Amino acid sequence: MSESVEFTVAPAEGGVTCPEGFTSSALHVGIKKSGALDMMLLACDTSVPAAGLFTTNLARAAPVLVSREHLERTSGHARAIVTNSGCANACTGTDGFEHARLMTSEAAAALACRPEDVLVASTGVIGVKLDITRVLPGIRTAAAALARGHGADAARAIMTTDPFPKSCAVTVTTPAGTFRVGGTAKGSGMIEPDMATMLGYLTTDADVSPAMLDRALRAAARDTFNAITVDGECSTNDSLFAMASGASGVRIDDALYPALLAGLLHVSRDLALGIVRGGEGATKLVAVTATGAASDDDARRVARTIANSLLVKTAIHGADPNWGRIVASAGRSGIRFDLGSVTVRVGDIVLFEDGLPHDERADEAEALLRQESIAIAIDLGTGGAGTATIWTCDLSAEYVRINGEYRT
Repeated sequence: MSESVEFTVAPAEGGVTCPEGFTSSALHVGIKKSGALDMMLLACDTSVPAAGLFTTNLARAAPVLVSREHLERTSGHARAIVTNSGCANACTGTDGFEHARLMTSEAAAALACRPEDVLVASTGVIGVKLDITRVLPGIRTAAAALARGHGADAARAIMTTDPFPKSCAVTVTTPAGTFRVGGTAKGSGMIEPDMATMLGYLTTDADVSPAMLDRALRAAARDTFNAITVDGECSTNDSLFAMASGASGVRIDDALYPALLAGLLHVSRDLALGIVRGGEGATKLVAVTATGAASDDDARRVARTIANSLLVKTAIHGADPNWGRIVASAGRSGIRFDLGSVTVRVGDIVLFEDGLPHDERADEAEALLRQESIAIAIDLGTGGAGTATIWTCDLSAEYVRINGEYRT
């Protein structure tokens, strides 16, 4: 196996169309009553290596099933991704499948490629039929307007309840040359990953095989998109796509794989944390880190259980240093540990250690909990090297209001 090489990763502009070979367009076709952008088309000049990760929810939306089928039929290649927002096209029966396929065939006709070379995604209200009479003309208009430099509009067009668009790009410099990685994502509610949650789009102009791109996408998602939660809800439409144009001419082999992964990780982490910061009703970004576990998987399970606890999330919202809720959540994770060896910290303030509380430090911890970015850590005390971080947000009354009024 080749030895890895040194490389650098630096911020870049342009978002999902920063890498060479990618164009996009966005427009309003009439799905969103607000008049906001509600369609996005992302494309390459030819069919290129592509990979996808999809929701594990068994109530999968038609676009998810169609995109999975297309990636299988093309052995991991795609020319374009067409997306609508404002309607999930989920739980809509045979019409839903017909509409998802019509979206891919319409885009294919406009781009002069095969329907299976087009991936499709939808996001919005579940159980509402897509107004395909508005969507199909919109796809034709979008195809005619494809251009570089529209990454910001692409990020806005896929939003639903997101309070802000999420976009990121980097330049990766290696001895073999320079390539770029870009991306955009949407997500605010129904955020609990078990693949990659929300809708996400990653692009690179590195020359990489479908198998290696799939490997890198899964590795990047594990500690970014798969390490976030807003409300513990896994959606019907969650999809994460990656495409590689090869336009940079930098061929990714085993030696350069770490550079590709580093670029994907940088962009994915920025987008994933943006999703948590923009969680419905969120006012605080919270990093929950578990250490001292027997394995990374054990640590991940403990951290996720704490991050999804409604009692922990509401305590954080109220700046209540209730370490008992953290310990109780860890205890119900199913991962064994010795309570007498557990340590709980908020920032650098120890609130629980060796089976005993330190409530005299509550005021210091409360001050930290009033900040916008918060770090919670639990050492399970097993002596193991397992560690993991899950990012979440607080739970506010605004989350209840948003979701109580979502359909009405």
